[in-house]
Amino acid sequence: MGRWGWNCRKSTIMLLGLGLAHAGCSVAPPAVNEPVRTIQIQQSWQLQPGEAIGAYRIAAGLGDISIDLKGGKVYAPFAGRIQPNVTDCVLFSSPEVPAYLFRLCGLKQPRLGSVRQGQAIGSGDYLHFATLRKLPEGTWTLVEPSRSILEQLLSPS
Repeated sequence: MGRWGWNCRKSTIMLLGLGLAHAGCSVAPPAVNEPVRTIQIQQSWQLQPGEAIGAYRIAAGLGDISIDLKGGKVYAPFAGRIQPNVTDCVLFSSPEVPAYLFRLCGLKQPRLGSVRQGQAIGSGDYLHFATLRKLPEGTWTLVEPSRSILEQLLSPS
């Protein structure tokens, strides 16, 4: 018997009886309805993450740091919010660093919505990371990432 008093076979029969497709007995995390957040970046390069060249998607661009995660996890450096951005990228914002956004690309099934400091927000083979600073006119500019922020992203607190 499973945690909810059902075994896989019973839940499959119930789901099929309801006319729903069933691809296994794993339970998916609840979906968080986070709107896509678009930002205007001051620097404009011809090639941007999320765009494609032929059949190949651009995973990172000028200003991104690429880290070989080898399937490892990435953690929230502060309490904050994760929102989808361009294809395969999310933006992390926090009231603790209101003038900054962190763009994280390459995470598989990242957690969206509110996160606590040290909470896992995703994992992947690679992380393409960019730090953006808000300018007075409202656009964002890429800046060099802090080593301590990268260390917090890679280690739970």
